[in-house]
Amino acid sequence: MADLKLHRLDHVPERLLDIDALDLHTLLPGPTLLHLEGRDPHPLFVSVLLHGNEITGLLAIQRLLKKYQRHALPRSLSVFFGNIDAARAGLRRLGGQPDYNRIWPGTDHPPCPETRLMQQVWSIMRDKGVRMSIDIHNNTGRNPLYGCINRLDPRFLNLAALFGRLVVYFLRPRGVQSMAFARLCPAVTLECGKPGVSQGVDRASDFIDTCLHLEAIPDRLPGKGGIDLFHTVAQIKIREGCSFSFSESTADLLFRGDLDHLNFTELPPGISLGEVHTDALPLIALDDEGRDVTDRYFEVREGKLWLKQKVMPSMLTLDERIIRQDCLCYLMERLDETNPLGENP
Repeated sequence: MADLKLHRLDHVPERLLDIDALDLHTLLPGPTLLHLEGRDPHPLFVSVLLHGNEITGLLAIQRLLKKYQRHALPRSLSVFFGNIDAARAGLRRLGGQPDYNRIWPGTDHPPCPETRLMQQVWSIMRDKGVRMSIDIHNNTGRNPLYGCINRLDPRFLNLAALFGRLVVYFLRPRGVQSMAFARLCPAVTLECGKPGVSQGVDRASDFIDTCLHLEAIPDRLPGKGGIDLFHTVAQIKIREGCSFSFSESTADLLFRGDLDHLNFTELPPGISLGEVHTDALPLIALDDEGRDVTDRYFEVREGKLWLKQKVMPSMLTLDERIIRQDCLCYLMERLDETNPLGENP
């Protein structure tokens, strides 16, 4: 296991520019905060490898740092390299570890060495006067590239829009990095598709570079048609005690084999997600407040699991390990980007 204390660097080790995520532990002994001075002293904060198998953030940072090897950074840059141990194993997290993107300030997770470490990182960046925050992730299913925010604030919306038209607003799960940093500055999570794919690496690196050059973020809502804005209304998990599979017909829930093809598709009521071989409803849906809203979205009829409302799923995956460690997916509804709070004109 890595040495679970925060290591700090003020320079770029030469090997960092090309090292593979699997070998990062040979260079960084544990979670590490790298701070580089730029012309504007108020830093951009970037977190990578909060999930050890999501390597796009590391690749994007390597590409960016190579660009600035012989040039001054336009803005100070702080990079947090998170779950080094999980990266060594090529896994999201190791058994016995908490999820490194569920333990930031504001988490529901009981206090532990990892929560204290994330509090330390957050406090350091607060004291440095952080101006923007980026958390870079991958996912395992078929998803487009998109940005996520935790506040319906014009600056947050405009920051996310620089990454792409597709923006998702969410309040659950608690304890994510972007939600903690939203208390300090505009913050965005980048979902960059499958790990290591060049499109995601290129877009993430270019976005970081753009943010390094930003003097200010517009404080007005995007115009009509400027973004496609969605709100996550429910997190979907497998109900405790229920088995599931994509191939075993004896499982309590046998999912349809093309489940991840439904991501970012506005589904009408009456779509079947799979076959049910138990009396209990095999999924549980939790809203922003953690309330059970399963009956609002799902029902079992004639041995099948049916969708009851028009929604758009995201992060559906065929990876059973990820489903067990995190969740099956999220359900979203469209928001008006010119009036996201639904205020009367």
